Amino acid sequence: MSFDVLSPGGLDYLPCRYGNSKVLFRGPRRSLDQPFVAFFGGTTTYGKFIQTPFPDMVEASLGTTCVNFGSLNGGVDVFATDPYLREESIMAAATVIQITSPRNMSNRFYRVHPRRNDRFVEASALLRAIYRDVDFAEFNFTNHMLQRLQLVSPDRFQPVLEELRTAWNARMRLVLSQIPGKTILLWASDTAPEDMDDSIESEPAFVTRDMLKTVIPMATEYVEVVASPEAIEASTDGMVFSEMDAPMARQMLGPQVHRDIATALGPVLKSML
Repeated sequence: MSFDVLSPGGLDYLPCRYGNSKVLFRGPRRSLDQPFVAFFGGTTTYGKFIQTPFPDMVEASLGTTCVNFGSLNGGVDVFATDPYLREESIMAAATVIQITSPRNMSNRFYRVHPRRNDRFVEASALLRAIYRDVDFAEFNFTNHMLQRLQLVSPDRFQPVLEELRTAWNARMRLVLSQIPGKTILLWASDTAPEDMDDSIESEPAFVTRDMLKTVIPMATEYVEVVASPEAIEASTDGMVFSEMDAPMARQMLGPQVHRDIATALGPVLKSML
């Protein structure tokens, strides 16, 4: 049992692995012998602090097995580089891919952990040359590093931001090209794509409407869910978390948004199956 997914006063996510993948997913472990819908994504798909995340809600609505391949803080790299997950996406009756931020993926400027994509591994010589005044040894997480770089020099941060967006586009196109079956790209956020800016605080950080336009044509369908003011106000209502996790929980999409996502995905998936 990983201490990352079970804390006093929180949920037991019954973490599990599939096949030879080393990634920990939310359980209980599902059978892949029957037709199933695969859900790839990050923390929202995983359903941190959520008793019934949207993949489970979709399963209850459709009556079709829905397998949650969401990973905590996961980026595109999780399902772009894991051979087993690529195989399962080929076997799935349909695949839902949550749009995640390019910050948690390896690129020309830095490398992230292949399974825990929020973990910063090392900076490239190019990034060190751009930021000679920054000690990269002090960073363990990509978010912390990028916040510092943006604060130190917004001008020098622009090439980094451009690289993240370029790498994201290439990786997303690669993922979609490797899935022969039906796919749904899912935007789930409290902000519409056209209202996103260069702030790392937004989620999925650094993704814009123009970026989406380059990959949406490669998917079968695109579903966009932007949290309503009422859902944002409800925030943590219905979440399960410890007092220590309260600040983090307030930054997550709550149960009402998960219901909205399931409602939006249901009819689209029903037409595919």
